[in-house]
Amino acid sequence: MRARSAVADATEWLLSRQNPAGWWFGELETNVTMTAEHVLLMRFLGVGLDAIREGAVEHILRNQREDGSWGLYYEAPADVSTTIEAYAALRVLGVDPNSAAMRKALKVILDLGGVARARVFTKIWLALFGKYPWDGIPTMPPEMIFLPPWIPFNLYDYACWARGTVAPLAIVISRRPTRDLGVALSEVVLEGTEADLHRVQGHGFFLWLDKALKLYEMLPIKPGRQIARNRLAAWVVDRQEADGGWGGIQPPWVYSLIALNLEGMQNDHPVMRKGLQGLDGFALHDDANGWRLQACMSPVWDTAWAILALRAAGVPRSHPAIRSAVRWLVDEQITGGGDWQIRCKGVECGGWAFEFHNDIYPDIDDTALVVLALLRGGIEGEVRDAVARARAWVVAMRSSNGAWAAFDRDNYRELLYRLPFADFGAFIDPPTEDVTAHVLEMLAALGSDERDPAVASGMTYLRATQKAGGNWYGRWGVNHIYGTWCTIAALTALGAGKDMVSRAIEWLCERQNADGGWGETCHTYTDESFAGVGNSTPSQTAWAVLSFQAAGLHGHEACLRGLAYLRDEQRADGTWWEPYYTGTGFPRDFYINYHLYRHLFPMMALANDEARHTRGVTEREEIARPI
Repeated sequence: MRARSAVADATEWLLSRQNPAGWWFGELETNVTMTAEHVLLMRFLGVGLDAIREGAVEHILRNQREDGSWGLYYEAPADVSTTIEAYAALRVLGVDPNSAAMRKALKVILDLGGVARARVFTKIWLALFGKYPWDGIPTMPPEMIFLPPWIPFNLYDYACWARGTVAPLAIVISRRPTRDLGVALSEVVLEGTEADLHRVQGHGFFLWLDKALKLYEMLPIKPGRQIARNRLAAWVVDRQEADGGWGGIQPPWVYSLIALNLEGMQNDHPVMRKGLQGLDGFALHDDANGWRLQACMSPVWDTAWAILALRAAGVPRSHPAIRSAVRWLVDEQITGGGDWQIRCKGVECGGWAFEFHNDIYPDIDDTALVVLALLRGGIEGEVRDAVARARAWVVAMRSSNGAWAAFDRDNYRELLYRLPFADFGAFIDPPTEDVTAHVLEMLAALGSDERDPAVASGMTYLRATQKAGGNWYGRWGVNHIYGTWCTIAALTALGAGKDMVSRAIEWLCERQNADGGWGETCHTYTDESFAGVGNSTPSQTAWAVLSFQAAGLHGHEACLRGLAYLRDEQRADGTWWEPYYTGTGFPRDFYINYHLYRHLFPMMALANDEARHTRGVTEREEIARPI
């Protein structure tokens, strides 16, 4: 396929999927726990399941693997927690436990050690229905709400996503509710592990602390307990977003609904009603994959990348699609307060969130990307004020080590990982290579260089975090290919760090597959020796090709082979197919298949190559021009 037709087809495909309001978003595909937990939530709140029953069963069973298991990502190993939650939801939905699919699933669960080996969150879901003993759940006292931000283990030590989850769970765990699941589930307990169900996993001081807290929980009078619950409930209600959700993601949303219900809010209460209705907007239902719940939605992120892809393809700023997208992004800028102010006082917000409605939690990564999109797609005067506000906010959010995290400044408290509760990977939000790189790329586009203290500190951080092989870790994309591309893009935009870029390019050359593409699996978060190893994917191949292009190596053999792979893999309708998960929610625990990644990044790489041949300008040169 010729490059021009590839880019034209990709452009037509993307334009046809823009919402009339100006935004894009692709499905954010995760594992089946989102749907399974929604089923359990509805059962806990007494909401009927008939409307979703058939579609949810279809979705969960369609994603079951041949061995009977479910995993965290495409071609992942069997995961006991995911499989237990899927099995439990199917039981609630009325699937015959003697069916072949269910027998196979149960065998996997028992082969992996049964529910005693599940993560804490799975155990909590079962405990809500009396299918797991509450004394086997780590204690999270609601009195934590009394801790000021400077004392360890206060709410603001947690990352925003964990904070929004821990707060309502402290209410839930202190209440220890038990409601009717409607089905038995004792079969998920492996014989001989019954005593393990009553043991909290952990060691050392924090395990003894949990035992002490459990003794406290047995006291008939606990001074301040109800006051703590009331304050936590008020904290939760104050953070409900316009769409009815919490944090823009599923975990704090569902636990907030459960906690508020336990504190006396019935389903017809305005807060509860708004929250339940909002979940409907996160649901998808089609013939291809049944009824499922998305963990999140990504319109701001997707729209910013869409603008960059279209501009790379030569679509002018004056095009109606660009105009409406830019206006929508400008209108989405957040100027109000949020939890980020706890450690960044006296600063006005100028950020963007990932989602349609998440004004309390703008994030630095989205903000940096939106600024790049506005610079590429905006016209003089239209975006100037928004960009200036964004720059000031992002620079103020720099952490004390000179780099940037996603949501908070100086969210480093690794001591949290020693809590028995913290068996789910990401409890804090420290600075990362990819977010820092996006910020530096934004600052470069705004005219900054290494003389800017913010740029200099970010460069120092990136130099310190480059791996021995030349690659960088990717926190929010899988994994080292993503982190390496982000960093190369930043360094080349600044015209700095040539030695680092050279080593990174060598690493990419060594990781190219025989078919010309690049690939890497989520397993690299568990075993870094697999960095850059995996079946080729369109998105990861494009990240590698974009790295070569940013470094000025358009004619490099590896770059040309990558471009050929992208052209060969493009479908007749102008897009690409990619079942692999190349987005990261929580390393080692939660991964994402962004359905637009497979399209946006290959389109950009091919468009950059076309621009070199037909328009005499590269995407990097165009980005660097002031509006």
